[in-house]
Amino acid sequence: MSEKRNGARHGLYQSGTTAAFISERTMFRICITFSIAMMLSLLAFRLRNPLAPSPVADFSGLKEHCAHVSPIPTKSFIKRQDLLAKTLHSLGASAYIAEPGANAGFYANLSGSHWHLSERPLLLIVTPTVDEKGAIRGNISILTPMFEATRARLLPIPSDSEITFPEWPEDMDPYQVALSAISDLDDGTIFVDGSTRQFVVDGLQKAAGGGSKVVSAPVEIRRLRERKSKEELNILKCANEVTILAIREARRRMHIGMKESEARSLVRTALSAAGLENLDSITLFGPDAALPHGTGTNRELQKTDFVLIDCGGSLHGYYSDVTRTFALPGSEIPADHLAIWYLVFAAQSAAIETAKNGTITAEVDRAARRTIHAQGYGKYFTHRLGHGIGLEVHESPYLRGGSEDVILTGHTFSDEPGVYIEGQVCRQ
Repeated sequence: MSEKRNGARHGLYQSGTTAAFISERTMFRICITFSIAMMLSLLAFRLRNPLAPSPVADFSGLKEHCAHVSPIPTKSFIKRQDLLAKTLHSLGASAYIAEPGANAGFYANLSGSHWHLSERPLLLIVTPTVDEKGAIRGNISILTPMFEATRARLLPIPSDSEITFPEWPEDMDPYQVALSAISDLDDGTIFVDGSTRQFVVDGLQKAAGGGSKVVSAPVEIRRLRERKSKEELNILKCANEVTILAIREARRRMHIGMKESEARSLVRTALSAAGLENLDSITLFGPDAALPHGTGTNRELQKTDFVLIDCGGSLHGYYSDVTRTFALPGSEIPADHLAIWYLVFAAQSAAIETAKNGTITAEVDRAARRTIHAQGYGKYFTHRLGHGIGLEVHESPYLRGGSEDVILTGHTFSDEPGVYIEGQVCRQ
């Protein structure tokens, strides 16, 4: 009994009827030897499989890439408000109205994340006024539900003059209250943001009666946001740069045999480590990528598969949108698939060459489409060439057939031709 208790305390190896006592020192040596052997085995495995994913992917090196880029300053918001007011005045309009979203965010830092839309309208109202020096300035009012007025006053809205907060109680028409904030309404025109919900537009028009017109903001207003400032371009440039770097870092950790969900997790982790927010990532392998914006089947990556990654995120509210199609080292991509890859690259290059200041966007779309059609794949290019990008992932101008939008300096947009042969291959 004493030997068994001693063995239990120090470690006892027993086989059949033969038992051997192992001392604590011997056990320690065995553990050290075993640990070294495991480390050497792991090292040998990593040398044989350099693309196998690490247990914990470290993307911390991406963090500093955009650390120097600042958000839009207060003075720039005020400049936008005044420019909007001057444009309203030149068009003979009495006011511009928008719900929380990209346009309200552009003029007043009032995005959908600051105030979520509900059946109770909260509206940004910008009216042109003339100051004591005769300059046209933007006057800001925020229509707010009365019971949420205190919260509305806490919104971080930049202004160099007093902001008014007309409040509407639950038993009153909010749109009548909104129009009361427009001092020079008379029979003037009210421009509304094009993404304003229809019941809000209808409510404003009913409150205005037959006197004032409530219409969607014209191109002169839309272009104020479409054409990016140097500050905006700096943010967009860095957001898209770091998205490309994140894709490259994720690609280094991908390997044949991994699942789409594993690759997608790598991409999202890299984007997050880069400091981007509001992440989106589509990661598809082989024939799964032939369905645009597909959700995939969690396919395992084969040697004959391309990898398609379509991803992005926001930096200070401005979005990136990057698509990459690539093959990993060790892949065996069919020759006809590689030929399509180079064809799509040629189409993208043709579009870039065509996209000049003053060009109709439809012409840019045609340049890419003509390149693909010439090689017999025209019917597989099934979507528009591209879209504007900024405070929204998809915004005007749109590069598509039939469009009369004009490319101007300051416009930022994607260039993403593609060939989608369902069940076989995609290259974008």
